[in-house]
Amino acid sequence: MMRTAVLRAASSAAPTTRQLPARRTVPAVLCQQTRQAHAISNPTLADIEKRWESLPPQEQADLWMALRDRMKVDWHDLTMQEKKAAYWIAFGPHGPRREVPPGEGWRIFRGIVLLVGLSGAIFYATRLFAGPPPKTMSKEWEERTNEFMKKNKMEPITGISSEGYKGVGQVQSPATGLELEDAEEDDDE
Repeated sequence: MMRTAVLRAASSAAPTTRQLPARRTVPAVLCQQTRQAHAISNPTLADIEKRWESLPPQEQADLWMALRDRMKVDWHDLTMQEKKAAYWIAFGPHGPRREVPPGEGWRIFRGIVLLVGLSGAIFYATRLFAGPPPKTMSKEWEERTNEFMKKNKMEPITGISSEGYKGVGQVQSPATGLELEDAEEDDDE
């Protein structure tokens, strides 16, 4: 730090005999960047609306890049063909903006009806080949479950064992006429 201060002082005290070259100034007009993109030939842009979908992706990209470079210049210098092609490529009905083919709505509707019908057929086939419902899904079993819950004081606050309970408890299935065996009672009390 001391050394740099001494060197600065010595260099500023010594008379300078060399002269620095004068700074050259370039006019602002010459500093502006100018673009001179060549016009794209008319045969390249002719019927682009019809040919765009059939062009290979590389040619599409090359054409779009050429148009993009061309659009960077003053738009008054663009030909009418270039303006139309640039607009059509940017906003035309191709790719995701393609028009819906005729009859597509009916095709989708038929497909949905077919799939819903197929799923209904699978459901009813499963029900057709399924076995009988288990014995636990009968009114008799569910009534016995209610008795068991009352005896063991299950759900004493809001359930079947509470005071003034008026619900049906576990009963939700129709009666089947099932004869239930008496279960062994646990008398651990």
